[in-house]
Amino acid sequence: MLNLDALRAAKTREAPFTYLAAQGALSRDEAAGVREDFPAIDKTGYLPLSRLEARGRFAELVEDLRSEALAEVLSDKLRLDLVGKPRMITVRRLSKAGDGRIHNDSASKICTMLVYLNDEWDPAEGGAIRALNGPDDMDDYAEEVAPVAGNVFAFARSETSWHGHPPFAGERYVIQTTFLTSEEELDRKEKRGGLQMRLKRLFER
Repeated sequence: MLNLDALRAAKTREAPFTYLAAQGALSRDEAAGVREDFPAIDKTGYLPLSRLEARGRFAELVEDLRSEALAEVLSDKLRLDLVGKPRMITVRRLSKAGDGRIHNDSASKICTMLVYLNDEWDPAEGGAIRALNGPDDMDDYAEEVAPVAGNVFAFARSETSWHGHPPFAGERYVIQTTFLTSEEELDRKEKRGGLQMRLKRLFER
């Protein structure tokens, strides 16, 4: 389902960090099918795929996100060696206004790719991810990627890979694939994600 040629065709940007922004990685109809088969998520934030049920066209896309072909393409585009690296897939359907604040990923993450699935989007409402020029100003950015069907934002983690998005509350469909430095880090993050999920269920009742 995932159109790797769309990723191959995207231009690799080197500043303010190494990233690519691609269009057409999924068709609008394919994204609609994935949303239809999306896990029944009623909590905000990213949830680990390992704690969710994958079925139908959602599972089909996940299979592509786990492929070695994807690792090879991102390795080439982002100047990394991702083949054989452990990866964690996390899933979001709902955002709250406090999500998306400026941040940089931890050093245990080598690369992150976001695949967006929303049918349409008004950037004026917030929620569009930005490749930021620094850690202090959300409006000082190199590029903005709207979370519409088929858009992809992928980047190599570095000391300058600051990113975030203006506040948005509501449905914001996205699947995140993160390549990690070790299986130990994957296990740690999976366990933490499971704990966060249980806490959300406890405090959001």
